[in-house]
Amino acid sequence: MSVKDIVVLRFGELCKERNMKLNELATRSGVTPSTVYSMMDESRRDVSVVTIKKLCDGLDITLGEFFSASCFDALEQEIR
Repeated sequence: MSVKDIVVLRFGELCKERNMKLNELATRSGVTPSTVYSMMDESRRDVSVVTIKKLCDGLDITLGEFFSASCFDALEQEIR
């Protein structure tokens, strides 16, 4: 699994835990719904650290809390 896949899964988990729809996450985060839906689309998963930060702000968590999930620890190196 790629880092992009894990980021998308992590946001999905956090929204599910909070019973939050993607539109609500976008609104709370100050980004457009198309930004969030584009990130969630398998074929278009380019996402910036700034966008991740804004979404974390919308979830009221820090970047450290977001990336401290164990799913990030098992990632393979991106350099091949």
